[in-house]
Amino acid sequence: MSRIRVRLHLVGAALVSLTLAGSPLAAAEPAAVSPPTVEEQRLDRTVPQVILRRSGFDVVAPRLADALAAARTYRQAEWAVVRQGSQLWDRAVDRAQGRGPALGDLSRDDDRPLYWARLGMTRELRQWQPEFALSEARRARLLDRLERSSRGQDSMNFPTGKGIKRIVMTGFDPFTLDRDIRISNPSGATALALDGTWIRTADGPARIETAVFPVRWQDFADGTVERTLRPQLPKADLFTTVSQGRVGRIDIERTNGAWRGGFGDNDNISRTETVPVSDPASQPQWTSTTLPYKAIVAARTGRFPVYDNTTVTEIPAGASGPVVRPDGPTAGSTARAGGGGDYLSNEIAYRATLLRDRLGLTIPGGHVHTPVLQFGPGNSTEITDPEFVRNRMEIIAQVRAIIRVAAESAE
Repeated sequence: MSRIRVRLHLVGAALVSLTLAGSPLAAAEPAAVSPPTVEEQRLDRTVPQVILRRSGFDVVAPRLADALAAARTYRQAEWAVVRQGSQLWDRAVDRAQGRGPALGDLSRDDDRPLYWARLGMTRELRQWQPEFALSEARRARLLDRLERSSRGQDSMNFPTGKGIKRIVMTGFDPFTLDRDIRISNPSGATALALDGTWIRTADGPARIETAVFPVRWQDFADGTVERTLRPQLPKADLFTTVSQGRVGRIDIERTNGAWRGGFGDNDNISRTETVPVSDPASQPQWTSTTLPYKAIVAARTGRFPVYDNTTVTEIPAGASGPVVRPDGPTAGSTARAGGGGDYLSNEIAYRATLLRDRLGLTIPGGHVHTPVLQFGPGNSTEITDPEFVRNRMEIIAQVRAIIRVAAESAE
């Protein structure tokens, strides 16, 4: 073969190689898949599958799998992920608020279909092998977009104009699922019931926008709370983070502490440390509610008694051991538990109120702990029962009433 022919052959081969590399049909190394997380592995148990089937949400993960299979580029995959995630959130909100068919016999107020359907989607995405090269970082970005869009975190949309109040409310996923996999979280159910709704107050209408957060330490360390709330709090007239607390009572948590107590999260991961935030040098040990707790406690908001909870656990200045303080922290003390404890409910309250303070805002904001959502007497196996549904609906109604009182009482 002549030198000219060799050069022509090499140039032609290079052009073919470049053409194929730029094509969505180019051969690529299969993207490395990630194993299911501890949280996702629970999907294979009977209860999650029954919840998905009895709510009609069992079709959600397969639809995402089909959309991903049709994606030929990263941009197409990202579009599919955000679209499917947003549709899941909208579907859960619509179901909770009575719009469209229920598609199953589970009560509409149930938050669990959203939780388990999302996990089905993240597992599909984690194990998806596209025809194009997909780095670990890009897969992580797709997972992040799916999480945010399916939790309402990127779709808070307050109306403009004067004469209305704007309220931010957040809830949580179910947790302690290894103790009882049937668990629902009334704070998440409340978020679905109230998202995009209006309430009438003595001062005029108020619009509520909501989002739901995961029960995972790492997501909080990665800044999911601040990323979601930073654009919203400057627009808001009031905010409240909500989580599930103690049996038979509602607590308005007066003080939040900068401490993680180590209880396992939904991935069975434990963290015992100071709450990690940006600019730790200026991080306070404590933050405080600015919700009108006196008015909330005094109002008749529903069946459950409401308390102004001032108890914290601290290490006093100059001491080495923790002390429970019924009346709040003392000067110079180190936090070991806020009023809401030392788990992620305390942490979201701490982060949200710290963000309020760092942004220089004076709006009312703080944390509400709902009662534990309980099944009816004798029910240790069924995924629902009439008392379980009644308890959840009454908690939702009472949190809504508390928000109304807070909006009317805030100066």
